[in-house]
Order: sequence, then structure tokens, then C-alpha cells
Amino acid sequence: MKTLERFSNFVGKTFAIWVLLFAVLAFLSPATFTWIAPHISLLLGIIMFGMGLTLSGNDFKEVLKRPKDVAIGVVGQFIIMPLLAFLLAKGLQLSPEVAVGVILVGCCPGGTASNVMTFLSKGDVALSVTITSVTTILAPLVTPALILLLASEWIPVDPGGLFLSIVKIVLFPIVLGVVVKKLFNRQAQASVKVLPLVSIIAIVAIVTAVVSVSQKSIAQTGLIIFAVVVLHNCLGYLLGYTFGKLFKMDLSKKKAVAIEVGMQNSGLGAAIAAAHFSPLAAVPSAIFSVWHNISGPILATIFSRMKDEKDTTENKGKTLSV
Repeated sequence: MKTLERFSNFVGKTFAIWVLLFAVLAFLSPATFTWIAPHISLLLGIIMFGMGLTLSGNDFKEVLKRPKDVAIGVVGQFIIMPLLAFLLAKGLQLSPEVAVGVILVGCCPGGTASNVMTFLSKGDVALSVTITSVTTILAPLVTPALILLLASEWIPVDPGGLFLSIVKIVLFPIVLGVVVKKLFNRQAQASVKVLPLVSIIAIVAIVTAVVSVSQKSIAQTGLIIFAVVVLHNCLGYLLGYTFGKLFKMDLSKKKAVAIEVGMQNSGLGAAIAAAHFSPLAAVPSAIFSVWHNISGPILATIFSRMKDEKDTTENKGKTLSV
């Protein structure tokens, strides 16, 4: 088990490399990976089940302890990224399938990788975990409503079908994970150590599946989609940080909100696209999976070097008093 745990840690630290490597392999040899495509929803369900195994009552106590901070993060998540996606789709006159794909990923809840990035950023991890948990629980209602509101201009949207899909592939596995943890706590605690490895394998598989079935479309429009995804993600970080600053949050909270807003559950976007729209609509989510695992560590490094203005002022005061 210790060997597996060390391997899991190694793969976790090199996550972006594995996602990028297998995305390239899927593009070069799509036939090798197309068989994974029908199992995208199952793979995401496995990831969500793992999330359920890690959840506890403490993750939701923050809602009661500091409702304002949590509300800022949740509202920021469900306003900034969806509106950015809509504006990018309109402003850049994206094709209907690509526009819907960008909006899909924008309307998704926060991704679990955001919690790790917040930790590396020396941000407010408890707040990050709570925002991720709350947005994920709200996703069955909020995500279909946002997609209907923003994407129906390009393509017909079935909110009822989206609701059922998200319940099945997100909410049900999470609840199952929580129940299993409650009934078999010791075994669940032991399995948590290798959960990152399982999640990474599942995410890599989702990305390769989407890339393999959309290889021709990516060859034609991949650079445009990549540019839109990079812009969407980076603007999300910037506006998320600004949103926290607007409400006079301290630095650690602003870091958490920025990362929560900018990093999406792109696996959910890919699963929804594959089930309800088209393979091309899933491409922005796949590229987002690759990109935000590159941009996240970069931002975390920058954030980790930032110091709160209050801390700087206090240190100067101490220096002067000495």
C-alpha cells in the first residue's frame, strides 16, 4: 500500500504531463482510444464517488461559520465563468457546437483540483473545499438552468435531461461515497490515500476519449478552441480574484476564490456534451482539463509568493520598532 501511495503522489505531482501526453497519443492514434468514449459518464462517476469518500460534515460547517465568504465563492463560480463563456462565444463568433462546449465548461461547478492548488497557493483551503462541495451539490439545478439560459441561442437544450444526467453522474456517486464512508470508515480512510491515482487515471481516460472521437474536428479548430479555453481560464482567475477584492476579502480568501472560479469540473462538461450534444462540444472541456492543470500550478507558484498587505505593514512596523 505504501508503494502504491508513493506512486499515487508521484503521478499527482506530474498530472499535467500525463494528461498532455495521452491527449497527444489520442490525437495521433485515435482508434486506440475511441473505445473509452461510451464510458465517460462512468469514469466521472468514479471521480465523484471518490469525492464523496473524502467529504465530511466539517466541509459544510464553513457555510454556517462564514456564510458570506462561501456565498461570494459560489456566486462568483456560477456568474463569472458562465458569463465569460457566453461573451467569448458571442464576441469571437464561435460555431454553434464550439460555443455550446465553451458555455458547458463555464457552467460547471468547481473542480476538485482547485483544493490542491489553493493549498499550494497558501490560500484558504477550508473555504476552497467548501465552495467546491457546495457548487457540486448545487450543480444538478444550477448548471442545467445556466446552460438553458446561455446556450439555447445556438442549440436546443433539454434542462430536464441535463438535470437527470448530473444527478446520476455527480450527485448519486457523491452520496454513495458518503454512505460507504459512514458504513466502512476504516476501509474508506485507507482507500483515500490512493484516490488521487484513481481520479487521475479517470480524468486522463476522459480526455483521451474526447480527443480520439473528435480528432478530425480538433485538427480543424483545435487552435481556436485552445485560445478560447486559455482566455476563459485566465480571465476566470483574474475576475475571481477581483471579485474577492471587491468584497474586501483577505489575501488567502482571494486566492481561494480566484482558483475556485478559474478551475472547472471539466470532466462534467465532457460527460454532458457526450451525452446530450456532440463530440465537438466536448472538446473545450477536454482542452480545459489539460490547460487548467498547467495554469493552476503556475498560478499557485505566483500566489504562494504573494504576501498580504497587512502582514507586510506589520513586518515594517516591527523593523522600525527594533
